[in-house]
Amino acid sequence: MATTKKRDYYEVLGVGRNASEEEVKRAYRKLAVKFHPDKNPDDPHAEEKFKELGEAYDVLMDPEKRAAYDRFGHAAFAPGGIGFGGFHDPFDIFREVFSGSGFGGGIFETFFGGAGVRTEDRHRGSDLRYDMEITLEEAAFGVEKEIEIEKLGTCDKCDGTGAEPGSRTITCPTCGGRGQVISSRAFFQVSQTCPRCRGAGETIEKPCRQCHGEGRVEKLSRVKLKIPAGIPEGSRLRSSRNGEAGIRGGPAGDLYVVIHLKEHKIFHREGDNLYCEVPIPFSVAALGGEVDIPTLEGKAHLKVPAGTQSGQLFKLRGKGIQNIDGRDRGDLLARLIVEVPSRLNAEQRRKLEEFAALCGDENTPLRKSFFERAKEFFK
Repeated sequence: MATTKKRDYYEVLGVGRNASEEEVKRAYRKLAVKFHPDKNPDDPHAEEKFKELGEAYDVLMDPEKRAAYDRFGHAAFAPGGIGFGGFHDPFDIFREVFSGSGFGGGIFETFFGGAGVRTEDRHRGSDLRYDMEITLEEAAFGVEKEIEIEKLGTCDKCDGTGAEPGSRTITCPTCGGRGQVISSRAFFQVSQTCPRCRGAGETIEKPCRQCHGEGRVEKLSRVKLKIPAGIPEGSRLRSSRNGEAGIRGGPAGDLYVVIHLKEHKIFHREGDNLYCEVPIPFSVAALGGEVDIPTLEGKAHLKVPAGTQSGQLFKLRGKGIQNIDGRDRGDLLARLIVEVPSRLNAEQRRKLEEFAALCGDENTPLRKSFFERAKEFFK
């Protein structure tokens, strides 16, 4: 059975052969965090790389082992070699390197969600989402709204501290004030937020009877929000510190308001442009004339040239939505729909028949062109 060739220890750590102990340690710290199995649960090769790093560090940090390795290579540690014992557990090396090394309370606390997370961040209130529906006009010109939300707000009785008046805080008996509890799982340890004090390291002697020590209770809150002109569908506005109150005086979360536009009875919005369909009489389409076009600011007049076809688009510049950055404004595109008379009296019918008799192919070029292209289908 073929065996995998071991990589050079200096190559494993990415250091030169003359690297100092401090350079070796610094390289190990960087790579050990990167390849720790807890950081790479979906990588089946992470543990193998982690063990390889530990083995390289174990040798290069020991003067005798390093001298033997420089002289004999991996053969110095092979069975029947020059007498060095086995390698240390890579997880023991990991804990030893990081504990008390200026990284706070150890690697699990610093890199795996422990002491590296400030207490105020652990006690921060949750962010909230609110879906708001506004009209097209409100989106176009901007508006100020006031919303009501049920959320966890600061307890009035204890002013958010979570303690009864006169009560004091004591060191958490579960974690000893560290805010973290460590549990062993197989060959490694996992540090987790203390379930009793929630990472504070302290507990309250007499919790507030109104909020049960949380420092917050359910409240109906009102929040004013300014909607900027030109805001598009799906925009998310952030209202700082208007989310849930934090635990025991921790900072509040944020409120995120997602904007939705109500369907409009006349206009359809696409970006900063508006679209609408305007019916016009058959006579205006044929003879030309002027029609009124609705806009968000009132009506506008549009000159319709003679011979206008149904479905033609006419652009009214600057009559759309102002861009949210305020630099430009969209257009209004009016699609004219020619309305054919649905009911005719006897005289109207007679006049229309006379008109039809007077019309030739030159009066209906689109129809003529279509039948020339389609005549092979009528054989």
